[in-house]
Amino acid sequence: MPVTTRRDGPILVVTLDRPDKRNAMNAQMTAGLDAALNLLEDEASLRCAVLTGAGQGFCAGTDLAQWAGDPTPRGGPYGIAGRTLTKPVIAAVEGVAAGGGMEIVLACTLVVAGQSATFSLPETGLGLVAECGGLFRALTALPRNVGTELLLTGASLSAERAYALGLVNRLAPDGEALPVGLRLAHEIAARSPVATAESMSAMRAVTARHDDTDWAATHRAKTAARASADAREGVDAFLSRRPPHWPASSSLSRRT
Repeated sequence: MPVTTRRDGPILVVTLDRPDKRNAMNAQMTAGLDAALNLLEDEASLRCAVLTGAGQGFCAGTDLAQWAGDPTPRGGPYGIAGRTLTKPVIAAVEGVAAGGGMEIVLACTLVVAGQSATFSLPETGLGLVAECGGLFRALTALPRNVGTELLLTGASLSAERAYALGLVNRLAPDGEALPVGLRLAHEIAARSPVATAESMSAMRAVTARHDDTDWAATHRAKTAARASADAREGVDAFLSRRPPHWPASSSLSRRT
């Protein structure tokens, strides 16, 4: 299975387990992550999840050779990006969290990262946009100008800078993100289940005020980008491992 689970008392450890592809998301991984988080939400004995990646990295985003499947009914893109989380999910990040991998991180409740971890949103280099929540969550999880720079340039953000800017809650030695994430999860699980659930609900109400507008704007950008010659060239260049040659006909559409 490309997504595995195990229990550590009241904690569900969820692992993106496709290390030969840097845990890039395909349809099977989306379905697996959705099923794992459905289990978290539906089973009363589970209080929190820690989400990590197998091998040397967290997640390299969408597998462009296969794509990531359709959004799930409960979880949305990747089975998490559109999910209404009722219980905390902690991202335990080692190595690369790129593109959709960073968008999965942004969909989580808290973030732990190894010191050498990096975060990036490189979609514009493929003629695409960060269509799974990154277009708006990067601007709220980070200072607006920093999020904007990541979205427009594809630049990488180091774990240490992400920690200084507040995206990362706890910085761990390399290889220790999962143990540190588990300790954080157990701290949460030791608290009142009712108070935790009510806190999650209240925080969700605050942060979700603009979700409909944000997702609608993302859908418009995604639709336009995916239909463009730039997207065809960007994806082909990536799969062919060559620099993209943007079509001479590329032009900016009018935006209202």
